[in-house]
Amino acid sequence: MADTQQVDAKAERRAAKLAKQISAFSKAHGGAEGQVAYIGERGARIVLVGEDGGWGDLVAPSYEIAEKAVEKSGITVHEDFDGEFAAKVKTGPYEWTRMAGIQVGGPSNT
Repeated sequence: MADTQQVDAKAERRAAKLAKQISAFSKAHGGAEGQVAYIGERGARIVLVGEDGGWGDLVAPSYEIAEKAVEKSGITVHEDFDGEFAAKVKTGPYEWTRMAGIQVGGPSNT
């Protein structure tokens, strides 16, 4: 039983850390919305889009931890990454030169 409690405590800490990162992103971008996508054994990807069009992503070790993190952060979560939500994303030179997304806390989009 102690092993289960350790796993649960570790998952809670990871969710809290992700929620803190999501909240910091939201604050830096005038608010944020997100979408959680299962990415297999790797876990789940949390895609974040700020009100200013800035975006980034985080990876959680499980879908359940990702769901807890977005719930704790209080952001709006979408089922799919499409429509008006996807249209909010603004890309810049960084994306066009790398042809890949940016990680939250990564290099600035200039």
